[in-house]
Amino acid sequence: MSEEAKKEQPGRGVYEWAQALVCSVLAAVVLFAFGVRVVGVSGGSMRNTLQNGDLLLVVNNLFCGGYERGDVVIAAKPAFENGEPIVKRVIATGGQTVDVDFDLGTVYVDGEELAEPYILEETHLPEGTAFPFTVPEGCVFLMGDNRNGSRDSRDPELGAVDTRCLIGRAVFLLLPGRTEGLNMREWNRIGTL
Repeated sequence: MSEEAKKEQPGRGVYEWAQALVCSVLAAVVLFAFGVRVVGVSGGSMRNTLQNGDLLLVVNNLFCGGYERGDVVIAAKPAFENGEPIVKRVIATGGQTVDVDFDLGTVYVDGEELAEPYILEETHLPEGTAFPFTVPEGCVFLMGDNRNGSRDSRDPELGAVDTRCLIGRAVFLLLPGRTEGLNMREWNRIGTL
Protein backbone atom coordinates (compact mmCIF):
# COMPACT_ATOMS: atom_id res chain seq x y z
CA MET A 1 0.00 0.00 0.00
CA SER A 2 1.39 3.41 -0.94
CA GLU A 3 1.92 6.23 1.56
CA GLU A 4 -0.90 8.22 -0.08
CA ALA A 5 -3.33 5.33 0.34
CA LYS A 6 -2.37 5.00 4.04
CA LYS A 7 -2.99 8.70 4.60
CA GLU A 8 -6.44 8.45 3.05
CA GLN A 9 -7.62 5.73 5.49
CA PRO A 10 -9.81 7.36 8.13
CA GLY A 11 -8.81 6.67 11.75
CA ARG A 12 -5.34 5.33 10.86
CA GLY A 13 -3.59 7.86 13.16
CA VAL A 14 -5.85 6.98 16.10
CA TYR A 15 -5.23 3.25 15.54
CA GLU A 16 -1.43 3.74 15.49
CA TRP A 17 -1.60 5.92 18.60
CA ALA A 18 -3.72 3.31 20.44
CA GLN A 19 -1.37 0.52 19.36
CA ALA A 20 1.67 2.44 20.67
CA LEU A 21 -0.13 3.12 23.97
CA VAL A 22 -1.06 -0.55 24.46
CA CYS A 23 2.50 -1.68 23.68
CA SER A 24 3.91 0.88 26.15
CA VAL A 25 1.54 -0.23 28.92
CA LEU A 26 2.37 -3.90 28.32
CA ALA A 27 6.11 -3.15 28.39
CA ALA A 28 5.71 -1.27 31.69
CA VAL A 29 3.69 -4.14 33.21
CA VAL A 30 6.31 -6.71 32.18
CA LEU A 31 9.13 -4.49 33.47
CA PHE A 32 7.49 -3.94 36.87
CA ALA A 33 6.31 -7.55 37.17
CA PHE A 34 9.67 -9.16 36.49
CA GLY A 35 12.47 -6.58 36.45
CA VAL A 36 11.93 -3.81 38.98
CA ARG A 37 9.46 -2.74 41.62
CA VAL A 38 8.81 0.21 43.88
CA VAL A 39 9.11 -0.44 47.62
CA GLY A 40 8.31 1.91 50.50
CA VAL A 41 10.51 2.22 53.58
CA SER A 42 8.64 1.65 56.83
CA GLY A 43 10.32 2.67 60.08
CA GLY A 44 13.59 4.28 61.04
CA SER A 45 16.04 1.36 61.00
CA MET A 46 17.97 2.77 58.01
CA ARG A 47 18.26 6.38 59.22
CA ASN A 48 20.07 8.53 58.14
CA THR A 49 20.50 6.89 54.75
CA LEU A 50 16.77 6.28 54.32
CA GLN A 51 13.78 7.79 56.07
CA ASN A 52 10.36 6.41 56.91
CA GLY A 53 8.16 6.87 53.83
CA ASP A 54 10.96 6.88 51.22
CA LEU A 55 10.05 5.17 47.94
CA LEU A 56 12.80 3.04 46.42
CA LEU A 57 13.29 1.57 42.97
CA VAL A 58 14.34 -2.05 43.51
CA VAL A 59 15.90 -4.41 40.97
CA ASN A 60 14.31 -7.84 41.47
CA ASN A 61 16.46 -10.65 42.89
CA LEU A 62 16.46 -12.54 39.59
CA PHE A 63 18.43 -9.72 37.91
CA CYS A 64 20.71 -8.70 40.80
CA GLY A 65 23.44 -11.25 40.31
CA GLY A 66 25.41 -11.59 43.53
CA TYR A 67 25.08 -9.39 46.57
CA GLU A 68 28.03 -7.47 48.00
CA ARG A 69 28.86 -5.74 51.25
CA GLY A 70 27.25 -2.31 51.27
CA ASP A 71 24.25 -3.18 49.08
CA VAL A 72 20.89 -1.94 50.39
CA VAL A 73 18.46 -4.82 50.02
CA ILE A 74 14.84 -5.71 50.68
CA ALA A 75 14.29 -9.03 52.43
CA ALA A 76 11.20 -10.95 53.50
CA LYS A 77 11.68 -13.90 55.84
CA PRO A 78 8.40 -15.59 56.84
CA ALA A 79 9.48 -16.13 60.47
CA PHE A 80 10.54 -12.48 60.98
CA GLU A 81 8.24 -9.44 61.30
CA ASN A 82 5.29 -11.57 60.05
CA GLY A 83 7.00 -11.94 56.68
CA GLU A 84 6.79 -8.19 55.97
CA PRO A 85 9.59 -6.82 53.75
CA ILE A 86 12.45 -5.12 55.58
CA VAL A 87 15.12 -2.78 54.20
CA LYS A 88 18.68 -3.39 55.45
CA ARG A 89 22.32 -3.18 54.36
CA VAL A 90 24.47 -6.21 53.49
CA ILE A 91 27.37 -6.36 55.97
CA ALA A 92 28.81 -9.75 55.03
CA THR A 93 28.19 -12.56 52.55
CA GLY A 94 28.50 -16.35 52.71
CA GLY A 95 31.73 -17.62 54.28
CA GLN A 96 32.66 -14.30 55.90
CA THR A 97 32.93 -13.88 59.66
CA VAL A 98 31.25 -10.95 61.39
CA ASP A 99 32.38 -9.74 64.80
CA VAL A 100 31.12 -6.75 66.78
CA ASP A 101 32.85 -4.95 69.63
CA PHE A 102 29.79 -3.59 71.41
CA ASP A 103 31.90 -1.54 73.85
CA LEU A 104 33.59 0.37 71.02
CA GLY A 105 30.60 0.08 68.68
CA THR A 106 32.77 -1.31 65.89
CA VAL A 107 31.88 -3.98 63.29
CA TYR A 108 34.52 -6.29 61.81
CA VAL A 109 34.31 -8.60 58.81
CA ASP A 110 37.04 -11.23 58.52
CA GLY A 111 39.02 -9.34 61.17
CA GLU A 112 38.93 -6.04 59.26
CA GLU A 113 37.18 -3.03 60.82
CA LEU A 114 34.47 -1.70 58.52
CA ALA A 115 34.52 1.94 57.49
CA GLU A 116 30.84 2.83 57.81
CA PRO A 117 30.20 6.50 57.05
CA TYR A 118 26.50 5.72 56.44
CA ILE A 119 25.59 4.68 60.02
CA LEU A 120 23.66 6.93 62.38
CA GLU A 121 25.66 5.83 65.44
CA GLU A 122 28.04 3.07 66.52
CA THR A 123 26.75 -0.45 67.18
CA HIS A 124 26.10 -0.94 70.90
CA LEU A 125 22.95 -3.13 70.88
CA PRO A 126 23.77 -6.89 70.79
CA GLU A 127 20.22 -8.29 70.20
CA GLY A 128 21.26 -11.90 71.05
CA THR A 129 23.40 -13.38 68.25
CA ALA A 130 26.71 -14.81 69.51
CA PHE A 131 29.79 -13.24 67.89
CA PRO A 132 32.01 -13.94 66.06
CA PHE A 133 29.45 -15.27 63.59
CA THR A 134 30.33 -17.00 60.31
CA VAL A 135 27.73 -16.40 57.60
CA PRO A 136 26.58 -19.66 55.98
CA GLU A 137 27.09 -20.04 52.21
CA GLY A 138 24.14 -18.74 50.21
CA CYS A 139 23.26 -16.25 52.97
CA VAL A 140 23.96 -12.62 53.88
CA PHE A 141 24.30 -10.82 57.21
CA LEU A 142 22.11 -7.70 57.30
CA MET A 143 22.17 -4.65 59.56
CA GLY A 144 20.26 -1.38 59.60
CA ASP A 145 22.19 1.90 59.38
CA ASN A 146 20.45 3.06 62.57
CA ARG A 147 22.24 0.32 64.51
CA ASN A 148 20.65 0.89 67.89
CA GLY A 149 17.17 1.26 66.41
CA SER A 150 17.18 -1.75 64.08
CA ARG A 151 16.15 -5.38 64.38
CA ASP A 152 18.45 -7.17 61.98
CA SER A 153 20.76 -10.19 61.68
CA ARG A 154 21.99 -9.56 65.23
CA ASP A 155 18.55 -10.82 66.28
CA PRO A 156 18.52 -14.66 66.23
CA GLU A 157 14.93 -14.50 64.94
CA LEU A 158 16.30 -13.08 61.66
CA GLY A 159 19.90 -14.28 61.76
CA ALA A 160 21.69 -14.82 58.48
CA VAL A 161 19.26 -14.40 55.58
CA ASP A 162 19.17 -16.86 52.70
CA THR A 163 19.61 -14.92 49.44
CA ARG A 164 16.40 -16.57 48.18
CA CYS A 165 14.59 -14.45 50.81
CA LEU A 166 15.92 -11.25 49.23
CA ILE A 167 13.38 -9.45 47.08
CA GLY A 168 16.07 -7.36 45.43
CA ARG A 169 18.60 -4.54 45.63
CA ALA A 170 17.52 -0.92 46.11
CA VAL A 171 19.21 1.16 43.43
CA PHE A 172 17.44 4.52 43.41
CA LEU A 173 15.55 6.77 45.82
CA LEU A 174 12.48 7.87 43.82
CA LEU A 175 10.61 9.93 46.40
CA PRO A 176 11.89 11.04 49.80
CA GLY A 177 9.79 10.60 52.91
CA ARG A 178 9.75 13.22 55.63
CA THR A 179 13.12 13.47 57.34
CA GLU A 180 12.84 12.78 61.06
CA GLY A 181 13.47 15.91 63.11
CA LEU A 182 12.88 18.23 60.13
CA ASN A 183 9.37 17.01 59.30
CA MET A 184 9.94 17.90 55.65
CA ARG A 185 11.00 16.17 52.46
CA GLU A 186 14.63 16.64 51.46
CA TRP A 187 14.33 16.58 47.67
CA ASN A 188 18.11 16.64 47.25
CA ARG A 189 18.22 13.04 48.52
CA ILE A 190 16.66 11.74 45.29
CA GLY A 191 19.20 9.65 43.40
CA THR A 192 21.19 6.44 43.35
CA LEU A 193 21.90 4.50 46.53
